[in-house]
Amino acid sequence: MSMAKRLSAEFLGTLWLVLGGCGAAVLAAAFPQVGIGLLGVSLAFGLTVLTMAYAIGHVSGCHLNPAVSLGLFVGGRFPPKDLLPYVIAQVLGGIAGAAILYVIASGAPGFDVSAGFASNGYGARSPGHYTLAAGLVTEVVMTFGFLFVILGSTHGNAPKGFAPIAIGLCLTLIHLISIPVTNTSVNPARSTGVALFVGAPAIGQLWLFWLAPLVGAALAGVVYRWVGGPEPAPVPVTGD
Repeated sequence: MSMAKRLSAEFLGTLWLVLGGCGAAVLAAAFPQVGIGLLGVSLAFGLTVLTMAYAIGHVSGCHLNPAVSLGLFVGGRFPPKDLLPYVIAQVLGGIAGAAILYVIASGAPGFDVSAGFASNGYGARSPGHYTLAAGLVTEVVMTFGFLFVILGSTHGNAPKGFAPIAIGLCLTLIHLISIPVTNTSVNPARSTGVALFVGAPAIGQLWLFWLAPLVGAALAGVVYRWVGGPEPAPVPVTGD
């Protein structure tokens, strides 16, 4: 598959993740009388990954996340030359998804982007007012778990065809745990997209939502190489 097609898939997939997950949080989480709540938002994020994994997994691998690309690189599953192009495509996709969401959300009376716009934060910007330390630990551990599941479910010895389900449900679980702490990032592209529309308050804390997911992902790549073992050797094809 050409690099242009792979990067286009990553752009569109990350756009879908931000529009679907953050859109559920901004548009539907607290909608009067029929709001979907934290459970619904958690499920929405999981569904974005699940649906796109089946749609573009065969094209680009469906990373949708700089931390995922880094974790796969450290885990020996992704070539270093592709890392930066993937990250750029993902960040641009996240910004595009946030831009579409902004256009939609701003059509409602009383819309105020400074109210949060599904951005991530700690301290006063945390939904539960959790500290910086709590946010850091949460994002590192949740991203570690996410990459561990990704590396395991996509391993050559894992059951075939079920990886998107495991990965989507894992992201749902992560959101169920950590929305109250940081509004759940585990994805620098997702965090960057919405932060740019919120402005200084979100951008000032954005560093954490790059640092912590990248650290957690890299650790998972190292650990899974030891726990999961090498990929199985290809089955040789004979001429008879």
